[in-house]
Amino acid sequence: MSKPQPRIVVHPPAPTGGRRVHGDTDILGVAYGVVDLLEFLRRVGLDPEEVGLRDPLIRWVGGGPDVWG
Repeated sequence: MSKPQPRIVVHPPAPTGGRRVHGDTDILGVAYGVVDLLEFLRRVGLDPEEVGLRDPLIRWVGGGPDVWG
């Protein structure tokens, strides 16, 4: 049985910049752009080349992948 993939939540941009990112219940960090988010995906075992930014696995709150600040 394969390990379930974490659900990623990208929170709204903070007034000081960046977006908090959670993987299920774990805080992954603050992303300041797509490159940061892709690194967080790698750290939780997801292949960024297989998981697109609009994949249903990623829930964007307060704007999509084009909104960072």
